Amino acid sequence: MADDQRQYRVERDSLGEVRVPAGALYGAQTQRAVENFPVSGLRPWRSFIWAMAVIKRAAAEVNSELGLLADERARAIAQAAQEVIEGRWDDQFVVDPFQAGAGTSHNMNVNEVIANRATQILGGELGEYRVHPNDHVNMAQSTNDTIPTAIRLGCLWRLDELLGVVEGLAGELVEKAAAFDDVVKSGRTHLQDAVPVRLGQEFGAYAKAVERDAQRIRRAAAGLGRLGIGGTAAGTGLNAHPEFHERMVARLGELTGLELKTSDDLFESMQSMADMADFSAALRTLAVTLTRIANDFRLLSSGPATGLAEIRLPAVQPGSSIMPGKVNPVMAEMLNMAMFHVMGCDLTVALAAQAGQLELNVMMPIIAHNLFEMMQVVIGSVRAFTERCVRGVQADRERAKRWLERNAIIITALNPLIGYQAGAELVKQAMTQGRTVREVAVEAAAAGELRAKDGGRAVSAEEVEAALSDLRRLTEGGILG
Repeated sequence: MADDQRQYRVERDSLGEVRVPAGALYGAQTQRAVENFPVSGLRPWRSFIWAMAVIKRAAAEVNSELGLLADERARAIAQAAQEVIEGRWDDQFVVDPFQAGAGTSHNMNVNEVIANRATQILGGELGEYRVHPNDHVNMAQSTNDTIPTAIRLGCLWRLDELLGVVEGLAGELVEKAAAFDDVVKSGRTHLQDAVPVRLGQEFGAYAKAVERDAQRIRRAAAGLGRLGIGGTAAGTGLNAHPEFHERMVARLGELTGLELKTSDDLFESMQSMADMADFSAALRTLAVTLTRIANDFRLLSSGPATGLAEIRLPAVQPGSSIMPGKVNPVMAEMLNMAMFHVMGCDLTVALAAQAGQLELNVMMPIIAHNLFEMMQVVIGSVRAFTERCVRGVQADRERAKRWLERNAIIITALNPLIGYQAGAELVKQAMTQGRTVREVAVEAAAAGELRAKDGGRAVSAEEVEAALSDLRRLTEGGILG
């Protein structure tokens, strides 16, 4: 029994007694959540812990300024919250993301950790609660307004980091576009040969797509700066000072350095998860783009002996446990898997966002978890793909040239001169005979068998050569001849 007492302390809540680990900063409600929700083994993301702690510090300071919270308690709460902000007590946040609706368990985990730590700062013992988790740390707040506010703050906290890696990828793609501008190659539509393009044009398009996705993310993030803190339980602001909302937004802006604004409708800010769904959708759109780019990298580097092999990806690890010398496009494969995960997280956010009922969306904990996970996965995977793949991509100019020379579709350049049908006949002949379309077209022209589509005059071999000799010109648009 003595050993048991050393390992646990007994706390009480409205349901009765609870045994809490003796050294834990959290208390009874957190312990109940740990016992009730042994689901995934996951812990809250640092973004969620940080954001809630910032809210608790700001609330203590604002309530003190309003004369509602004793200065000594407010200072202790602010100090304890700041320690959480700095990551000192991360191991004390133990509630599974799959928990009670709305996030009451996470909110109470934060309240109890800060209350117990503030009690220690004031000279008290764990569980004594000279600073109470509900009456003091949670003053003028509810789970229902702190959790959505924390989701917004947590996403904005890592926004610059997220945009930095996305824009960094776009920048590397821009550099490759310039480096590969001289590489004229076969374009492909429907995975079949098409008119020539430059490898630099392909990479330039990748860069622009990523840049535009970054713009979408930035636009969506602007909506997250509108905070509903102060709405308390249902949006009415019950138990909060009339000035609490505006003062909290201002103080949170000072503490975080983020651009924040007051809500023009606290009910909407608590009921609706649309801003979070919008931000999630912007991340999903980026994931779609990156999946497409990764797929292209895998195709363009395929082979090398039996595939396209127009680009060479950095060899970062052996590709097979049985086939010596095999090297796989592992960074592109990793990016694919990461982006599939991001898309799955977005689906969860969308389903959870539409599951709100009346004054509250009780699915907020899983919205928070998935948004923070999406950001982490995007940041980590894009950074790795940029540094260990894109930066080292090389063009195989000879392979690209060889494929292009065999591409009969360059006959399209003669469409204005000989017409579509005559060109199609030349392509059919070239493919049947296993010759280049240029050879076939020049031969036909030299024999007087190639006629202009208007007027029926003979097309000379020199005209054919002029149209087909400068293949780069075919990538620059306009009507040849």
